[in-house]
Amino acid sequence: MEDELIDRIYECSVVPELWPAVLDDLATLTESRGGILFSARRSLFWTASGSVRDVFEAYVNDGWFMRCPRRTCLMSKSDPSFFVEQDFWSDDEIEVDPIYRDFFRPRGLGWSAGTGLQMPTGDNIVFSVERDLERGPVEPEHVAALNRLRPHLARSALVSARLGLQRGRGATEALAELRLPALLLNEAGVVIEANSWAQDLPDQFKFGAHDRLVVADKSAQELLAANLKLMGNSSAAGRASFPLRDEFGTATLVLHLIPISRSAHDIFGPSFALLLATPVSSERAPSVDLMRSLFDMTPAEARVGQAMARGQTLEDVATDHGVSINTVRNQLRAVLEKTGCARQAELAALMANLAVAPSA
Repeated sequence: MEDELIDRIYECSVVPELWPAVLDDLATLTESRGGILFSARRSLFWTASGSVRDVFEAYVNDGWFMRCPRRTCLMSKSDPSFFVEQDFWSDDEIEVDPIYRDFFRPRGLGWSAGTGLQMPTGDNIVFSVERDLERGPVEPEHVAALNRLRPHLARSALVSARLGLQRGRGATEALAELRLPALLLNEAGVVIEANSWAQDLPDQFKFGAHDRLVVADKSAQELLAANLKLMGNSSAAGRASFPLRDEFGTATLVLHLIPISRSAHDIFGPSFALLLATPVSSERAPSVDLMRSLFDMTPAEARVGQAMARGQTLEDVATDHGVSINTVRNQLRAVLEKTGCARQAELAALMANLAVAPSA
């Protein structure tokens, strides 16, 4: 059941009119009335379950969105997680908050679970499920279910956000509208189509025999091949984001592999996967928010990554944060896994050169 929902989440990436049905499924999963997706870069785009669309049309059109504290609170959190009201406010504070007292509760709502996503491309995305007031707060087990889906929601929503929650007329138009290097691949890694941003990076992306994609970074090429193979078995399988380095070992791009699922083939034809690249540039130590958005790290894992960039030892991290060396070693293993690095020295080199590029 979860694998099928993940397939449908990725289907929404380029067929955004399907988001309301997926938001319905997230609501059903959490015993809520409906779900919402907000996306903002220069303009605000949003979509919602049919069951709450009228409510959120008033929420946006009548100015409640701009006054609501939920979005600010969600964006302030560095943990890659969904949050509920009790993570920010006491029951007494909720009772007197104008958004809850004067907007949500008169409409029979008042409990939610939401997450904020700050993408390195400048896209800010919020997902939430909205529960009836009489049902009570969203329970931890339901938050955990949403968190299992969060990395897939993030990757799919990044594509939808770049498209402005509008369906592209076809593969060429959709790739152009992304305004990031993007390539369509079949299951063997053959390039079916590439946009101009990808074609302008001949040092990173080369086209070999029979138009097979050859990535300049050998490690990235191996991860790409392995994940294409895993993706053939399950959309959820394998690591879906990994760095691409230049000849000096400096990360220049982070690659995101997104399966082309179900009716997304109506846009992208027989393609198997979309390879989307977000740019990075040189800076001494990356921010927690950057590592969170690129690799879905926890704050503790991000601290380990920052420490590697600064040349600190694992013992330094353990001492600075009052945890055991075994805890830090476990966090390091998670960071190596999420970044596709094989060794601590490789991770240090990656982290020391990872930052948002001005052009992003």
